[in-house]
Amino acid sequence: MSLFDLFSAHLSADEIVRDDDKISALLLDRRERYQSRADIVLSPISTQSVQNIMRICSAHKIPVVPIGGNTGLCGGATIDGGVLLSLDKFNQINPVNTADRCITVGSGCLLYQVQQAAKDAGLFFPLSLASEGSCQIGGNIAANAGGINVLRYGTMRDLVLGLEVVLPNGELISQLSPLHKNTAGLDLKHLFIGSEGTLGVITAATLKLFPPPQEMTTLWADCVSIEECINLLNILQKHSLGTLKSFELISHTALMISAQDLHIKPPTNAKWHILCEWEQTHASDRLPETLLQHGFEHILIAQNVSQRQQWWRLRENISAAQKRRGVSIKHDIAVPICALADFVARCEKNIQAAFSNAEIVLFGHLGDGSLHYNIFLPDYANNTAYQFENQINSIVYQAVLQHSGTIAAEHGVGVLKKHWVAKMRSSAELALMKAVKQHLDPLNIMNPNKVYP
Repeated sequence: MSLFDLFSAHLSADEIVRDDDKISALLLDRRERYQSRADIVLSPISTQSVQNIMRICSAHKIPVVPIGGNTGLCGGATIDGGVLLSLDKFNQINPVNTADRCITVGSGCLLYQVQQAAKDAGLFFPLSLASEGSCQIGGNIAANAGGINVLRYGTMRDLVLGLEVVLPNGELISQLSPLHKNTAGLDLKHLFIGSEGTLGVITAATLKLFPPPQEMTTLWADCVSIEECINLLNILQKHSLGTLKSFELISHTALMISAQDLHIKPPTNAKWHILCEWEQTHASDRLPETLLQHGFEHILIAQNVSQRQQWWRLRENISAAQKRRGVSIKHDIAVPICALADFVARCEKNIQAAFSNAEIVLFGHLGDGSLHYNIFLPDYANNTAYQFENQINSIVYQAVLQHSGTIAAEHGVGVLKKHWVAKMRSSAELALMKAVKQHLDPLNIMNPNKVYP
């Protein structure tokens, strides 16, 4: 019996994807780095359908790869035969629970839709990414997404109150209660947050909401060194009374690439730039004066909404501008903030020694130590650049490990980085991770060949 016949007996016609254009779009990852091959693409309309799919796949040992908005950068939703499971029809948004400050949504909802639903109810969902118009909540949870507001609100792990998950055998675990406290046993949702679809299919989530930020102060600062950037961060954290929301580092190269792509004049010209925001309070109104007293003379305060939006466009457009220039070897890393300056200096020296004409495009969330460390080789602007990927990755990741950092800060591991996980985790940790995988997915049908080395 063909897979089409097998699933047709248990699913409605519109749950089996036949549109060739849609299938092609799902099979090519966002970076055009990986081309998948699926035996069938399914788009279920209910949790019961997902359970039926998983029961069939378990009975016949058919691999299953859940996919959200297909915005991943590490090949985490690629497949080589089996079922590609699209959650795009799980886009329901329940009314906002204002008493418990939360919202329950389907895993296929776009991040932007959740942000807007919260805003319409007078509340705020703080996860913010450049891809928020296309990434889906299920994918955000599966990768434990971060973004620009981690400094104040945490990662996706900190924003999830409850999950509904279908296990590989079709069993349902549903805990969507709006409880903010529950110590009755292990908090099992954390198994699935950051698991990259290797343990089950996330179908719904209850998410925390917050009071909307009051009027924000947006600051653009020039710095001569990473050390000065960190000093600025320390001053702002001390004097902003916990309202510092974002603290973004932008290198000169990254800024110029984005500014040229947008045809926008950069606000300033320096080696390093900081874009940050905090919520205005009576005490924080004096922050610009405090910065001047500490020697930070090259600072700008956004004078209106238009200027603020333009600055953030420059920051958020960096990745898109890079893609339009050609292929980059990308790294989503984090190191302790106290080690950042030494990491940047040593890694740049090693990269330049191996590739004298390499452009290092460095930007990211300095406030939580997470950086995007991308290498562009002007002579290899197409996929031929990937012939150097292993060599470049080795240089960058060795420096990361020497500084007690991580090779996967917020984009996940996927297939791209799984062979580095053994260098990141101890043998005891790896054994425990594999034991959890073996218990929940003994047939290894859930997103196989990802994450686990």
